Amino acid sequence: MTGLSGDEQTARRDTDGDAGPEVIGVRRGMFGAKGSGDTSGYGRLIRPVALPGSSPRPYGGYFDDVVDALAAALGEQAFAESIERIVVFRDELTLEVHREHLAVVAQALRDDPALRFELCLGVSGVHYPGDAGRELHAVYPLLSITHNRRIRVEVAAPDGDPHIPSLFRVYPTTDWHERETYDFFGIIFDGHPSLTRIEMPDDWVGHPQRKDYPLGGIPVEYHGAEIPPPDERRAYN
Repeated sequence: MTGLSGDEQTARRDTDGDAGPEVIGVRRGMFGAKGSGDTSGYGRLIRPVALPGSSPRPYGGYFDDVVDALAAALGEQAFAESIERIVVFRDELTLEVHREHLAVVAQALRDDPALRFELCLGVSGVHYPGDAGRELHAVYPLLSITHNRRIRVEVAAPDGDPHIPSLFRVYPTTDWHERETYDFFGIIFDGHPSLTRIEMPDDWVGHPQRKDYPLGGIPVEYHGAEIPPPDERRAYN
């Protein structure tokens, strides 16, 4: 706990008391921002950043059936090599998959008759700077129209090697979603047919939804008006 204040150490100990969650950092202030003139966050708020840990069986509901069907479709050995951990959190089943096996797992989830997750509803990027070696996450919500079931597939990559296989050939609906996740988080989806920025200008430097992206210093032009950066918009001095 070196480098943490007394309040931060208390927050981390409280979370460590539960064997489930994995604490990857402590956030100060409402938004975790530092060195910005934007005073909209409550600076004395301290809370741990924790990820839910692996869940034991039984998972509940249809979740056990989904996991068993996927193990049968892949084979026990391939299933063990592909799935990093299984998490049930807030009534959602998340399969955390090693990135090199993502396409194979996704195809099994789509094609196996006992699974039939025909629709991928998009891709959401997440940046956890404190999750060492797996700072960038991509989350895929899947829907089975056949069985009326929903699950999530999550995969992680390190900041230094932000590559994840594209699911475009398995789920073509991920086309623009993977471009948006690349644009905002810098995740490179290998095999995507046209991985270019989709919202930011082509010459934009950086990825604006990463936690290490600067909050201030960049004016934005909108409908002919120049909007000042956040750290110059307000002052109470």
